[in-house]
Amino acid sequence: MVNSSGTIIPTADLSPFLTEEGSDEDGKKKAIEIIGKACSEFGFFQVVNHGVPIHLMQKALLGSNQFFRYPLDRKLEARPLPGAPMPAGYGRQPDHSPDKNEFFMMFPPDSTFNVFPSNPQGFREVVKELFSCFVKTASIIENIINDCLGLPSNFLSEYNNDRNWDLMSTFRYPEASETENVGLREHKDVNFITLLFQDEVGGLELKTDQHQWIPITPNQTTLVVNVGDVIQVLSNDRYKSASHRVVRQAGKERHSYAFFYNIGGHKLVQPLPYFTTHINHPPKYKPFIYKDYLQLRLRNKTHPPSRPQDIINISYYSTNSS
Repeated sequence: MVNSSGTIIPTADLSPFLTEEGSDEDGKKKAIEIIGKACSEFGFFQVVNHGVPIHLMQKALLGSNQFFRYPLDRKLEARPLPGAPMPAGYGRQPDHSPDKNEFFMMFPPDSTFNVFPSNPQGFREVVKELFSCFVKTASIIENIINDCLGLPSNFLSEYNNDRNWDLMSTFRYPEASETENVGLREHKDVNFITLLFQDEVGGLELKTDQHQWIPITPNQTTLVVNVGDVIQVLSNDRYKSASHRVVRQAGKERHSYAFFYNIGGHKLVQPLPYFTTHINHPPKYKPFIYKDYLQLRLRNKTHPPSRPQDIINISYYSTNSS
């Protein structure tokens, strides 16, 4: 897909992975080649024929749009439960000003920490089904990345075998104001991989190595995928975590869904020997426990540092940091 800047955002067809085993090996090889190149060059790609029903994606957008239009007191009926490890339910970011972003977050459907709104009717069932579809598609992409990296069969799926830490959020970004058009500032995702789709308003932008911002053109049949910090560390920088942001549009609010395919919180994260000792390359990151890094990243939001250079990111664990 070519966006307005002329830059090609790689798109892979996942249909060969959803059909009978061995029926389209050429299609699988092509998808693996596209995704592998995209992960090393952009940390960003798109997928079509991905297994998430298009009608379900549209129903989910319609439901969240209706929910966010409710009065604040009705939305707050779905506020997060005390003691939840993440704010599952309704919330605002970064503060409670009326023109700030709104979100609704959920854990895996059977989590006791989930809080669902009673309305709009059927919304709960839609987001639960969407969550389950995202898990299946993310696991397919995980296995493709496994093959792209040349890892032993099922290595990543066995390493990342705890689905209790997955998250899904739907976001509402208000229209741009005269003084502010950035809906979500530049950042990289902390997790394994992220799957996302946005409405026709768009606003998602990718930052290239040349420090250019590339808009991702909305497509109702496409999922956008980006690599997170965990993959960057495991691959010892062979694959990159993608810098991206959301730009608000004049006169239009934006709605989107993001699925964060995580690893277990107690999992040790460090460069794999396949990309260090096996090829005589030094590790670029120190080992860390995932939930510790996750908590540091959350603190960036709850207690923003006064200086931008003090914001914690994956370079905190760099072996080159002082």
